[in-house]
Amino acid sequence: MPSEIHLELLHLGRIPDPFLGHNEHKIQWVGEREWLYTTQFAYDGDNEHVELVFEGLDTICTVYLNGEVILEADNMFRPWTVKLEPTKLRGSNVLLLHFKSAKLVAKELEAEHGRVRAGSCNLGDPSRVYVRKAQYHWRWDWGPQTMCAGPWLPILLKSYDAAFEEVHASTTVSSQLESSLRLDILLKGNLNIAHAVRAVLRDAAGSVVSETVQELQDAKNTKGVVQWKFGKDGVDLWWPVGYGTQHLYTLETTLLDKNQHLLDVDTQRIGFRRLQLIQEPLADAPGTTFLFEVNNVRMFMGGSNWIPADNFLPRITADDYRKWLALLVEGNQNMVRVWGGGVYEPGVFYDICDELGVLVWQDFQFACGVYPAHESFVKSVTQEAEANVIRLRRHPSIALWCGNNEDYQQVLQWGDVKDLPARLFYEKILPATVERLTDPPAPYWPGSPFGGEGWDTADPTVGDVHQWKVWGGAGIMEYYQNYDVLGGRFVSEFGIPAFPDIRTVDYWLNGDTSQRYSQSKTNAQHNKAGAHERRFAILMNENFRLTNDFESHVYLTQLMQSEGVSQAYRVWRREWKGEGKQYNAGVLVWQLNDCWPVTSWALADYFLRPKPAFFTVKRELQPFTVGLIRDVIKNRWDDRPRQYYEFGAFQSRGAKLDIWATNSTLQAKKVTLELQFYDLEQPSWRWSRTDELVLLANQTTEHLLKFDVPYPPERAPEPQGENEDPPFTPTWSVVAYAILRDAETGTVLSRIADWPQPYRYVTFPDPGLRISKEDGETLKVEASSSPLKGLVFSAVGEGPEVKWSDNGLDLWPGDVQVVGAKGLNDRKVRVQYLGSE
Repeated sequence: MPSEIHLELLHLGRIPDPFLGHNEHKIQWVGEREWLYTTQFAYDGDNEHVELVFEGLDTICTVYLNGEVILEADNMFRPWTVKLEPTKLRGSNVLLLHFKSAKLVAKELEAEHGRVRAGSCNLGDPSRVYVRKAQYHWRWDWGPQTMCAGPWLPILLKSYDAAFEEVHASTTVSSQLESSLRLDILLKGNLNIAHAVRAVLRDAAGSVVSETVQELQDAKNTKGVVQWKFGKDGVDLWWPVGYGTQHLYTLETTLLDKNQHLLDVDTQRIGFRRLQLIQEPLADAPGTTFLFEVNNVRMFMGGSNWIPADNFLPRITADDYRKWLALLVEGNQNMVRVWGGGVYEPGVFYDICDELGVLVWQDFQFACGVYPAHESFVKSVTQEAEANVIRLRRHPSIALWCGNNEDYQQVLQWGDVKDLPARLFYEKILPATVERLTDPPAPYWPGSPFGGEGWDTADPTVGDVHQWKVWGGAGIMEYYQNYDVLGGRFVSEFGIPAFPDIRTVDYWLNGDTSQRYSQSKTNAQHNKAGAHERRFAILMNENFRLTNDFESHVYLTQLMQSEGVSQAYRVWRREWKGEGKQYNAGVLVWQLNDCWPVTSWALADYFLRPKPAFFTVKRELQPFTVGLIRDVIKNRWDDRPRQYYEFGAFQSRGAKLDIWATNSTLQAKKVTLELQFYDLEQPSWRWSRTDELVLLANQTTEHLLKFDVPYPPERAPEPQGENEDPPFTPTWSVVAYAILRDAETGTVLSRIADWPQPYRYVTFPDPGLRISKEDGETLKVEASSSPLKGLVFSAVGEGPEVKWSDNGLDLWPGDVQVVGAKGLNDRKVRVQYLGSE
């Protein structure tokens, strides 16, 4: 069974839980010690060949068998295979694993090769770059330092006479969507007895699609041993979620001797799909596209970044992976980026992505550092890359291999670092490995972010960008309302952090009520983001009325994240405007998940509890959405968002509303757009209009309507002289609400509210909130008297985790919304909304 030393010590009661309070600091000694694992096993086989396969050793490990050294391992990211002499394995055998401290070895290597730069001080010690180990174990700006050690993946004893070394099923789909399969195999052992290969392809129901037995003319040359052509109808294509079915096939390959006896069998699940990364000129804008085309369909990517789901990797189960990835799909997301400072995830992760239709952007494991390129390091990385490309290439979900995370960007930002030795990997070794070992060659991208001349990582017109100007950028922080001018061709990172569910906060506080306030040292211990105090203060003060109530503060951080992240998805998805106008082809938020209980950028916390932002992103990635943006007209230019009303040195004269809609399906859609307006200070006034419209297929339909925001006529400003400033705009208390309906069925496709901003100026009337429980798992909610902003549900009392179908809602009088609440049963519902705090 896989193991990790902290987990063993926790089980034995030798260390406190590092996820509670300040216990992280009490377990640092573990990472500075050497650890021994030992076991005994018997062997009584009679095969010609025996191997010990270590699927993953973390990390610096000497392996002894019966007192003799059989392996010196130094790379966590690759398997290790040791051939054994069968005659020496009779009887009982003792296996001993001696793990050295990766932390101390890294410092020794740093002393030998020189100190380099590697991220900021909250991204771990720079010596980490010298050891091929999960970089986040050294600490990151969302995770603790846990210098793990142990056999983190299974150890297998294999015996055989002749066997498969590799079975490569290369699936190809032509531009005419005709499918074919080519089977290349590599054998090991006694090749003289390998006589034939049987290959059977079955569909999901188990029915045979194709079957053949091929005699081996030359067991040393077995490329193309099986070649099948299926045309257009012989097999069904695999599609990303939202575009079709995820058809998967099981390929069973059997190695036979001349008597048809089985020597070895390989079973793998495959899919047939055509995938390309398209970079081509745009019709009327500089730069090139950065978009994914699957089965000849160009698709907008909406998704998340993925970090390891626990600091202690063996603790993550297959069920955990399924729950996380199912949550991503529930959120209408179709891509996940496996970030380069964690690990290449186990096979079950990619199996689930195949099943669910989630495309995977796969980073090679380099993050935020100046990595070396001395001879032994190059050899290790090359072997690591080959092993993982071979292991993962069969998965139809793999969309792109990427050389690193932010290594180019960090060097450009530092300025004083001129050398990046690892360009040897990113620009030569890794792309060559992907091209050589995948057929057809999988898309490869040197780094994230990357693009432009001289690998400019900030050019928004080429490649991908990481947009951290709202949170995390150098200099003055941007307003999240300005995301519409901060985009790029593909935004592969951006985000705003927030506190997690209050129950998660109480978990890490561990009963210490003296620390239950926002600026406490224990809450700081569980927030690793650089300068988070100043950044939170700025964003919160700009947008909301401040409060000293802790739970209200937690809620407001969540609302801020929800508002900012959903704004980004909304305005960047808008830029998917059809052929030759795909100005933005993808948005991946940082991040989906957490590795421990923490305040972070995650959409859902360590315990899989979604924050409100998860639900607002879910709504922005529906197949059909409607978007509103308000442009406040001011008496003169200022440096604040165009949505902001001014009441200080500047004055607001009026406001215009711009309305658009998106359609990710491949058919045009007839819709009804209902617009309603409400004045918070004069609730008797209402204004509405309804329009019948057609949404274009697979793109944004721009400027459905564009007009002045209406307001109560009695508040019309008095005529002013030519040189006189106007009075305060009469629209600053007007809320707009849009409902997009299917024109044929009346079904609501999308809702959105546009409120006057910033919210700190707004006085919210009593909304007359009504909640009725239809049964134990369904709520009907309505604001009976005035609009309501940011309604968040939570269950009161003990019980199973409630699975909400929606949350973080804006409500409108007369529009009853139905919310699933699976697991609520007879418990009461607690609510928070803006103005209730």
